[in-house]
Amino acid sequence: MEAKERKIQEIQILEQNIQNIMLQKQAFQMELSETKAAKREVENAGDEVFKIIGQLMIKSDKSKIISELSNKERLLELRVKSLEKQETLLTEKIDSLRKEIF
Repeated sequence: MEAKERKIQEIQILEQNIQNIMLQKQAFQMELSETKAAKREVENAGDEVFKIIGQLMIKSDKSKIISELSNKERLLELRVKSLEKQETLLTEKIDSLRKEIF
């Protein structure tokens, strides 16, 4: 009975971890969506592009901003994929523990 209770507690902890991962993934997906939208806007903008740094708006090189946004987009996509892998592994672990219990 004690081993069964430990497995149930482990499942609960893993489920909490999955919830945290899902929240992080959702935040990164929102940021990724915003980054893609910003990149499209910059690509469709004229030659004069501005970047906000703190409370300042500074004229910037269009190609440099597109490059920065592309790099940010790749990084965010990697983070989302990493979180999805973690989510999958935890889900598999939970399923395995549930089979052991029942």
